[in-house]
Amino acid sequence: MRRSLRTLTAASVLAFSLTGCLLGPNYQRPAVDTPATFRFQEGEAADLANTEWWKQFDDPVLNDLIATALADNKDVKVAAARVDQFLGQFWSTRSALLPQVGAGFSAARERVTQAGPTPVFANSGPIFNDFQAQLNASWEIDLFGRNRRLTESARANLLSTEEGRRATILSLVSSVASSYIALLSLDHQLDIAKATTESRAESVHVFDLRFKGGEVSQMELAQSQSEYEASAATIPQLEAQIAQQEDALSVLLGHNPGPILRGRDLSALGEPQVPAGLPSDLLQRRPDLRQAEQDLVAANALIGAARALYFPTISLTGLLGTESSQFSSLFTGPSKLWAFAGSVTQPIFTGGNITGQVKQAEAQQQQALYTYQKAIQTAFQEVDDALISSQKLREQLVIQQRQVEALRTYSRMARLRYEGGYTSYIEVLDAERSLFNSELSETQTRQAVLTAYVSLYKAMGGGWVIDAEKMTTQQTSRTDAQPAPGDAPAPAENVK
Repeated sequence: MRRSLRTLTAASVLAFSLTGCLLGPNYQRPAVDTPATFRFQEGEAADLANTEWWKQFDDPVLNDLIATALADNKDVKVAAARVDQFLGQFWSTRSALLPQVGAGFSAARERVTQAGPTPVFANSGPIFNDFQAQLNASWEIDLFGRNRRLTESARANLLSTEEGRRATILSLVSSVASSYIALLSLDHQLDIAKATTESRAESVHVFDLRFKGGEVSQMELAQSQSEYEASAATIPQLEAQIAQQEDALSVLLGHNPGPILRGRDLSALGEPQVPAGLPSDLLQRRPDLRQAEQDLVAANALIGAARALYFPTISLTGLLGTESSQFSSLFTGPSKLWAFAGSVTQPIFTGGNITGQVKQAEAQQQQALYTYQKAIQTAFQEVDDALISSQKLREQLVIQQRQVEALRTYSRMARLRYEGGYTSYIEVLDAERSLFNSELSETQTRQAVLTAYVSLYKAMGGGWVIDAEKMTTQQTSRTDAQPAPGDAPAPAENVK
């Protein structure tokens, strides 16, 4: 009966320590001023935020590049290692909730002085052996919830790093897609520059023959040569940009700088649909917002941990073992030893140390709160900016396409008029120069249109980030805070 009573008492103390007073504010998501709709809502939006949107470009090479980046990119690997780091910190912090048990064994042979103040008994010599085996345990009873609040904060930090890893994946996929589109755009601009330069080279050859035959002036020949050199000068410039873009994309893929395989031409890429969603959806769609909220949860829990320092700390320790001068009798009855102790420590005067820690925790919570609120406002801005860019750039592209067609007609008619003797060669040069610049601008605008879709999917977030996360080689489930081997199950999100 007495043993059962002791067991029941110990269980009661354990239960009370885990469910006792929990100081500090419990986390509640702050109210967010969320608009009903985005400022520039798309009328034909589709619910595609949870799909692998980059496949809508219909370019298998781009799909392979993104898969390679998710597997090999070094930033993703760093983010995964950071999650492991905070998982270890969570395990270490949570361990304070449980008793700490250890064991030890020691063996020694000693000689004591015979001339010292402590006499050596006649039946024992100055030389003796000492063998010890012991089992010790200690436990801090978390009566006021300090360790539970620290564990809650550590778990929130772990979840924050996991969301940070997803934010890295979101940024990586968007960067690879944008870089690949930019590379195709530079390729197309290079094709335009080479075709224009080749056409102008033929014109220079014709004008050179006509100049030698006395049909055109040297000024007209020089004008033709000038335009040829102008377009030719853009070729090495574009080639350098292409090589640099390939190098940047290679690093995103986690590889050394080198050439990048191409798939479809820029003009053959499909146009993704605009994703649908409400502003309130961003709180769950975007990993950076979830990360900012977990930072707020962690900072909020530290307030309770700091306030608990005002209250007593209760600890229990125990020792059970044996000690003998002979190893053969180490485990016999007379060699047993044990000790049990409890201690209570209460701060009385700390010179403002605890008050300062509480003040710091409260200030950190306010910083995290304002950071979270600003992150939400920035997310709304990014979505609105991406939506209006997508709409207006498409309108701009249609206008520039009409302009290119008009300039092609203008260039053709100007040359016919010049050949017929109705106008000067300056008009031909003006038409060809305008056409060349307009074709380059149209290509750049097409790139901007496709990049706007990428920016929009990045700003909207969504379940596609989870799909992309599964494509990484180091993907592991961390958000459930799996316990270390031999540990008890992890506590719930709000540790009680």
